[in-house]
Amino acid sequence: MAKDGTARGGQRVGAGRKSKALTDKITDGRLNGAMILPEPTEIEGADVPAVKDYLKATQKNGKDLCAEDIYIETYKWLKDRGCEMLVNNQLIEQYAMSVSRWIQCEECISEYGFLAKHPTTSAAIASPYVAMSREYMKQVNQCWYQIYQIVKENCSVEFGGRSPQDDLMEWLLSARKGK
Repeated sequence: MAKDGTARGGQRVGAGRKSKALTDKITDGRLNGAMILPEPTEIEGADVPAVKDYLKATQKNGKDLCAEDIYIETYKWLKDRGCEMLVNNQLIEQYAMSVSRWIQCEECISEYGFLAKHPTTSAAIASPYVAMSREYMKQVNQCWYQIYQIVKENCSVEFGGRSPQDDLMEWLLSARKGK
């Protein structure tokens, strides 16, 4: 504690050795501190929990929001890796909604272009959809990094291969076709 009452010093954020993925610990034979969850006994349930209404709402422009499809695909991806119970459903919903809003912004950029008209001076300005798209993409990446970190630390099987994050451009292109 400094003289002015502020807490300074200590370990810096991100300092130190990075933690290894659970699959790496298993292959190395060192499970020190690794917690492997027991296999559940005969649990019966739905593939995907019920999707909230706001994820499948019709938008003002009349198009459907694709957040429901993204939510289902992400949840199934997590379930295939046995991590669906470790990731909060709200985080998956936030990821799905951010992806669908990013897609909406990209559709607007395609429809209206990169330039807009200033409301008072009528001069050309950068489209606000470009900035919104950039912010939504940041949100998408932050949410995905959180989800992926949970999978990386807790998945006892190989978790590589295709992921919902890899399919973002496919979602964007299929949304334009109206699929």
